[in-house]
Amino acid sequence: MIDALSRPQSVAVFGATSEIAGSLLQRLRGPALRHIVLAARPSPTRDALAASLRTDTADVTVLDFDASDPDSHPAVIDAAFAQGDIDVTVIAFGVLGNQADFDADPASAVEAAQVNYVGGVSVGMRVAARLREQGHGALVVLSSVAGERARASNYVYGSTKAGLDVFATGLGDALHGSGVHVMVVRPGFVRTKMTDGLPEAPLSVGPDDVADAIVNGLRHQRATVYVPSTMRFVMSGLRHVPRSLFRRLPI
Repeated sequence: MIDALSRPQSVAVFGATSEIAGSLLQRLRGPALRHIVLAARPSPTRDALAASLRTDTADVTVLDFDASDPDSHPAVIDAAFAQGDIDVTVIAFGVLGNQADFDADPASAVEAAQVNYVGGVSVGMRVAARLREQGHGALVVLSSVAGERARASNYVYGSTKAGLDVFATGLGDALHGSGVHVMVVRPGFVRTKMTDGLPEAPLSVGPDDVADAIVNGLRHQRATVYVPSTMRFVMSGLRHVPRSLFRRLPI
């Protein structure tokens, strides 16, 4: 259970090798955290993260996880909950891709949708059922402000995040009153390996900024978190820009 200081005793992250997930786990570690589940594809990054989190008081379970393979998800989630209740679960996987590549190869756009949206629904539904059964816990879903309004420069990615965002928001409403809290996190441009080489957008943040916002959001039971917080007002304005004008914006 999450203690009086809002510290979880157990955490499971799906897509654990993302830089945001790594930063978040470092912030959640401490004397209260006893069990950590890292679900991700096998890699040296996953092994190094597990080694950095394993202590005398905290055990780490490492699971092979492929977001693009929903048929494998039930077994992975069963294994994640095998040792008992999970206080905080995080959906942290996703692919950015490149719109030009999607245009040239529509199959790659389908693959991105399979990971970002279908994978999120597959994991989210199954985790939600487990959390409802245990009667407590939080599900953190990493979305993006890109899902709030499609842009010509990344409309495939934006559409996958829009679908995930609406799913997670509706899931939170469906779980209201069950003891389970769903929090949707909408970062702007995040400086990570995934965005390396792209022009840095205004109000850019780093993985640590997103991790800090998640911890604060969990502490205050937020339903939606923007990173940075000022992005909430930026997106509120952009949602209402006439389409004819929006098309001409350099975004």
